[in-house]
Amino acid sequence: MAQSRTPVEDQILAVDIGATNVKFCHVDIHGEPLEGVRRRPTPYPCSPDRLIEALDERIEGSECLRVGIGFPGEFIDGRVVRPGNLSRPGGVTTDVDPDLEAQWQGFALQDELCKATGRDVRVVNDATLAALGSIDGHGVELVLTLGTGLGIALAIDGALRKIRDVGAEVFVRGKTYDQSIGEHSRSIDEEHWGELLVMAVDGFVREFGATTVHLAGGNARRVTPTLFDEADYRVVINGNQASIRGAAKLFYN
Repeated sequence: MAQSRTPVEDQILAVDIGATNVKFCHVDIHGEPLEGVRRRPTPYPCSPDRLIEALDERIEGSECLRVGIGFPGEFIDGRVVRPGNLSRPGGVTTDVDPDLEAQWQGFALQDELCKATGRDVRVVNDATLAALGSIDGHGVELVLTLGTGLGIALAIDGALRKIRDVGAEVFVRGKTYDQSIGEHSRSIDEEHWGELLVMAVDGFVREFGATTVHLAGGNARRVTPTLFDEADYRVVINGNQASIRGAAKLFYN
């Protein structure tokens, strides 16, 4: 494969932490995958120490000097603001554990991973990482990551803007965006899930004045393009490789 022609010192390990699985892939400086994506179950209960231990092992084995990571919660300036579903001790279907939530809040994940691994590790919100691998740099672009839950990012003329993490916000009938647009909802009724997705996208487009919407994440492949036939904005389905491609942008613009 292409990996054998790219020296390891020029590779980046892309890591996409999800509420269900953690994905790993070596990419080149342009974000092109050099191998197939590998998956490992997200460890639960997922305390900061347990996640660092799991990532340290994979990072060490990769031999990569640079590591780009997407974190599935609100993450600003190297620190966790809210851990999203990682504060649920048994995964997305269990209730938030206040003690686990408190361990994550304010945790300097980027610095701690750099110390543990001795590598140049850069961490951003997972939707931000997907945006880096999706946006084309023109107009107001929204990126929605569709997986266990829902992530969102915003870019204006190619520049990423900080916006809130919407996953835990109430969307319809007392359910959050994570509950309504996440994998559990899709697995129960995919047609209704599609209707809720269109409703959510329409609302975000109005709120942010978006001209383009990128759909990324594992469930983007399940979206029927005809759902958006009547939309007055452009919809691009990027699939599950967006975050993997975006990791290189943390080091090479």
